[in-house]
Amino acid sequence: MAAVTLALGGCQPPPAPPPPPAGRWAPAPGTTWQWQLTGAVDVTVDAAVFDVDGFTTPAATVRELHARGRKVICYISVGSAEDFRPDAHRWPPAVLGRPLPGWPGERWLDIRDPERLAPVLRPRLDMCRDKGFDGVEPDIMDAYRHDTGFPLTAAHQLAFNRWIAREAHARGLAAGLKNDLDQVPALVADFDFAVNEECAAYAECAALTPFVAAGKAVFHAEYDLDPAAYCPATTRLGLSSIRKDRDLGPRLRRC
Repeated sequence: MAAVTLALGGCQPPPAPPPPPAGRWAPAPGTTWQWQLTGAVDVTVDAAVFDVDGFTTPAATVRELHARGRKVICYISVGSAEDFRPDAHRWPPAVLGRPLPGWPGERWLDIRDPERLAPVLRPRLDMCRDKGFDGVEPDIMDAYRHDTGFPLTAAHQLAFNRWIAREAHARGLAAGLKNDLDQVPALVADFDFAVNEECAAYAECAALTPFVAAGKAVFHAEYDLDPAAYCPATTRLGLSSIRKDRDLGPRLRRC
């Protein structure tokens, strides 16, 4: 496989924000991680951080990971409605947009007014807190770049993403920015870490360096590239890079 060229410039990091309040977790660059969203969580994987599904992971698993010295991130979708979730019936029909291509049973949400989504999203964040998670990975954070069925703008996305971060922080949870690379400079001060898919495949990893410059971890996963094609560059950038199968089961390869 040919090596992938990663863009290294073009993004000036902002001044480092103040540290998070005492008691809120703040992962540092280079922290090792595991991302498993399907199947029973393999708690024996050697990683400092586990990012797992908030609905299907019981509190007992979170406690077991904590007993092993791990931190645990709660994966939830905040920008889409998934018809297989137990709270799917609570979405108002008016906020449901077009289907997400390639994801049966999932539809975009109208994020222009977060309070219309709050009756579903706040209980989801409460669930993450009540199960004992340390942080949250809120997925689907760049809807404004897609054909959602709603006239979403970059300003709408910024406001919504900041609302999510505030709600997470209000519950003592660290908040991760998922993808949304174009808005990293504007949002790095609002989030405690970043989660990214395939920045190496798209030569976009340099866009995440403001998080590293601010002392915040970037949890990065590739699906199709061999680690030898991207690990040297992403390691230099300070990213926590792994290779995962697309089903996001327990198997991983770490840089």
